[in-house]
Amino acid sequence: LQSSDCCIGPGFAEENTEPEEKTIIKIAGNGYLVSPSLPDFHSCSAGWSSAFYGADCFDSEVRSYMKNLGKQKSSESQNIDAKKVELEQLLMMETKNYRKTIKFYQKLLQKERRSKGPETKSMLTKLRGQLQEMKSKVQFLELVKKYIMYAEQWGVESCVLPTVIHNGRTDIMDVAPMDESSLLLYYSTEKHHCNNQNGIRVLQAGTPLGLMAYLYSRNAFLDGYVQQFLYTFRYFCTQEEFLQFLLDRISSTLSSANLDPSTSLTKICNRSFYILQAWIEECYSIDFATNTDLLLTLKEFISSKVVPLNGYGEHFLSLLEDASSRKSVNIHQCSSMDKWEEESEEDKTTLHSLCKKLSEDVSRKNFNRKLPKSVGPIAQNQRERLYTFPSVLPKPCYNSFTEEFPVSFAKADEMGPYLLIEYSAQQLFCQLTLLQQEVFHKCHPVHFLNSRALGVKDRSVAVQKAVSTGTVSLQVCNLFLSKCIQDQYLLQLLRNADSISTWVAAEIVTCHTSKLQVSLLSKFLHIAKCCYEQRNFATAMQILSGLENLIVRQLPAWKILPAKVAEIMEELKAVEVFLKSDSLCLMEGERFKTLPTIPSAHVLAMHVQQLETGGFTMTNGAHKWTKLRNIAKVVSQVHAFQENPYTYTPDFKLQSYLRRRITHFKDADISALAADNCANFHQIPAEKHSRIIQDTLRRMKATFQ
Repeated sequence: LQSSDCCIGPGFAEENTEPEEKTIIKIAGNGYLVSPSLPDFHSCSAGWSSAFYGADCFDSEVRSYMKNLGKQKSSESQNIDAKKVELEQLLMMETKNYRKTIKFYQKLLQKERRSKGPETKSMLTKLRGQLQEMKSKVQFLELVKKYIMYAEQWGVESCVLPTVIHNGRTDIMDVAPMDESSLLLYYSTEKHHCNNQNGIRVLQAGTPLGLMAYLYSRNAFLDGYVQQFLYTFRYFCTQEEFLQFLLDRISSTLSSANLDPSTSLTKICNRSFYILQAWIEECYSIDFATNTDLLLTLKEFISSKVVPLNGYGEHFLSLLEDASSRKSVNIHQCSSMDKWEEESEEDKTTLHSLCKKLSEDVSRKNFNRKLPKSVGPIAQNQRERLYTFPSVLPKPCYNSFTEEFPVSFAKADEMGPYLLIEYSAQQLFCQLTLLQQEVFHKCHPVHFLNSRALGVKDRSVAVQKAVSTGTVSLQVCNLFLSKCIQDQYLLQLLRNADSISTWVAAEIVTCHTSKLQVSLLSKFLHIAKCCYEQRNFATAMQILSGLENLIVRQLPAWKILPAKVAEIMEELKAVEVFLKSDSLCLMEGERFKTLPTIPSAHVLAMHVQQLETGGFTMTNGAHKWTKLRNIAKVVSQVHAFQENPYTYTPDFKLQSYLRRRITHFKDADISALAADNCANFHQIPAEKHSRIIQDTLRRMKATFQ
């Protein structure tokens, strides 16, 4: 069971008051409501694990379990329907037991907080272990269910792939017959999970038409090809071309698809619907929400062609409407304090958040290098005069973390850095992490592709300049097709990162005493240490960038900073080297499967740019699928990390203060701020200064004598 944890996340749907028969489980982060009349279309997206692990996603234990499902006798073979029925029963029973145990654990936890008795504490420990086992069982059954859904269903042999292309052509009289070798290029390997004695062919390259046709191959879902394709197809075809390819196959096979399930036409039709739903589930916000013409074309086709002939039509219209509403909710979430409070209360009732709270009891230190233990935050009780620099700061612009602030915190700018001193490093870390999580969970793996065309470069200074211009040339180093629409959310992620780095530097240089600067330096270093230990590498690197600002590094306060605190700076630099060393360094081991993680957006974009270096096509014009597959594997970690959110309790007052301060200093000129503060310069001691004057006067007096 442990081996299956890597392939599916513990994302369970919320508890509801509906009967148990209508229980719907969320698979791999995509829980879409499905009509009961279409049991085969619960969720077609294979999830990040399919793109990351590929053919290794389903291990031998899953395959063995699947073979034994639905057998009445050991000697007879079983059909796929019998397997589904038995698996659904087992899954419903295990999920029901798991939910009941979670409810009991929650009640017992509340009781323990009130009484704090030893008996309750020991029972909680036992329950926690049982919940981990039950969660593993449910995850394993979900994985088997996914395997049954994708295993050889509606797929065709590779020799039939030219037929897939032929069926969608409207000009078949003028097109010469195609063979597989003209569409796809393979290489042979002996090592594969199927243990095929004759070896196995692995896709190496293909034409755009051939790569789209390969989506219909028998093992395209099981080998992770479909998910990898959905991440990377924009390198060789546009969204309109891909949609038209699918609609042509559906249109040419829909009328005869209901006659015989075993025919190639039926398989092509049903696989087309599977791929289309997987695309909607996985990339609606990327491809459809940003392209109204594409969405309109799909809706018109379904309404006019599919609805009159097939029951899938109503299902897809409902699916599109549901995806649109989800997108709308994501856009308007966290727009007010009331919404934040409501969402936090709802999260407490979800199985998903409860699972994560259980995972928090695991080891807290997540960075695998042996670094010195953290030093507690240094308490500072400074009562200093308020010092601000309104002449240096630009006018506020509230488009980075929030667009509107509560009236009660309208004067947060006037409080200066003193509120930061009052809170502990752990408290500030938790709220900064929640703010970072808010923007990270809105991004998609596709956002990190083709970042050179957005002006993203290796140096942070270059990134800041490219982002601040507002108008980015898409013609420079554009790896997508020219007509392919690209979402630019990555630029917003990088703007937020730059804003936090600038805020850190500005808070330090605006402290008018060295003592207060030492206090803030210590505070930010301890916050960054908490961040990387709890795998929030994004905020840790943002704070490091602020501390490495040229003006900040020259401050006299560094010389009087305690040695143990100064060591944290070296730890942060070691973490930065670690993150840049390997594109998949955060996916190593077992921690990322259960513990929350937020990667550095800029570091991840640089890793993807490195993979994008070099040609995408071979000499014969075929696109290198091995290159595209590696890119898909790297960006898939975005969805992997989003499955495990942080569940810290939000402090809306502190969050509002942090948002206000970050926005206040967002575009500040650090050198100009530092120039107005005498604490930022090395001061000559008063006694030494007086002695120098006296010596000068003595020498001048001797001259006149």
